[in-house]
Amino acid sequence: MTPGEIFRHEAFYADEGSGELRRKYFVVLGILNGGDIVIRLLTSRAHGRPEDPKCFHGHPYPSYFLGVPGGELGTKTWVDLRYLDDVDALDVQREIQRNIVKASGVLERLALMPLLDCAAAAEDTTQRQERAMRDLLAAMR
Repeated sequence: MTPGEIFRHEAFYADEGSGELRRKYFVVLGILNGGDIVIRLLTSRAHGRPEDPKCFHGHPYPSYFLGVPGGELGTKTWVDLRYLDDVDALDVQREIQRNIVKASGVLERLALMPLLDCAAAAEDTTQRQERAMRDLLAAMR
């Protein structure tokens, strides 16, 4: 997994009403020293998330507006910048082998860089996550 890759997780959460497993998209934003992966979820639900400015750190939903990424993501899409646990790379690889997680696309360098800058500055981003994203940004420049 590399930063900028977008994945679809076929069983990310259980629907509260039915218990049915639901899919969710996520984007890779960095790799931590121990091998864990920094991800953030994608959403097509605006719920007050602005399109302008793209980088929004306000309440209730800090976000980054991606626009319409294309492919499977054919609607307006935001990166949810609220806290999310890092994921173990080995767990994700197992889920890829079992077809639970599937590659869905990749953000171009020019789209990824401002997203990383925005996500690194988000209130819920941990220091480790911020360091990984800022190191990646420095390497990309």
